[in-house]
Amino acid sequence: MSEKNREGKRTARERLAVEREKQKAAERRRRTLIVAASVVCVLGLAAVIGIVAANSGKDEGSDSAGPVVAPSGANGDDQLAIPVGKADAKSTLTVWEDFRCPACKAFEDAYRSTLHELTGAGQLKIEYHLATIIDGNMGGSGSRTAANAAACAQDAGKFTAYHDVLYENQPPETDDAYAKNDKLIELAKKVDGLDTPAFRTCVEKGTHNSWVAKSAAAFRNGGFSGTPTVILNGKNIYQDQTMTPEKLKKQVQDAAKG
Repeated sequence: MSEKNREGKRTARERLAVEREKQKAAERRRRTLIVAASVVCVLGLAAVIGIVAANSGKDEGSDSAGPVVAPSGANGDDQLAIPVGKADAKSTLTVWEDFRCPACKAFEDAYRSTLHELTGAGQLKIEYHLATIIDGNMGGSGSRTAANAAACAQDAGKFTAYHDVLYENQPPETDDAYAKNDKLIELAKKVDGLDTPAFRTCVEKGTHNSWVAKSAAAFRNGGFSGTPTVILNGKNIYQDQTMTPEKLKKQVQDAAKG
C-alpha cells in the first residue's frame, strides 16, 4: 500500500474517532436535557405537554401522511431494510444511518472501500436502515427528504451509488441543504442513469416519505443510542474503539471460510 493511501486511511480513522467522541458528548447533553425536562415536567407538566403535542404535530404532519410505499427490493421486518450484496453471504452488517449525520459520513469515509470490496466478493450483505435523527435534533427535514431520495434511487437500482454520493456531498450538520428536492435531483446527475423523470417524480412527490417515517419510528423504538449504529452478525461494532476496516475485513473473510 502506498504511503498516500495509508495516510488517507489513517486520516479517515481519525475523523471517525473524533465523530465518535462528538456523538458521546451529544448523548451526554441529551441525557442532561432529559433530566432538565423532567424537572420542568414537575414544575409545569401541562405546559410541557402542550409544547410536546405541538412539536409532535409538526414532526409527523404531512411528512408521514399517505400510504407506506416500500422501495423496490426492501426486506426485513415491515420491509424497512435496503439490502446490498448477495442474500446468501455468510455475514450481515446492519447499518442505521442518517444522511445528515456527520458521524455517519465519517464511518462511510473510513469503511466505504472495504464494504464495497466485501459485498462485491459475495462475503458480506449490508442491510441499510434510514433514520431521521438529525431532523429531530437540529430541526429541518433534510434527513427525511434525503432518505426518500435514496429510496427512490433504490427503485431505480442505483441505491449504492447514490448513497455514496449523498455522503460524499454531505452539507454541514447545521445546513439543511438536503431538504431541497432540487439539490437531491442535482446530485442524481453524478450517478449514471439515475436522473430520469421517474426518479424526479418520486423525489418531488415524496413517494417514500411514509416509509421513511416508519423506519424512523423503528429506530426510535429500537433502543439505539444514535447514528450510525453498525451491527455485524448481531454484535454492535461501532462503539468498539479497536475496530478498523482491516479488522472488519478479517472477521468477514474468516466467517466466509467457516
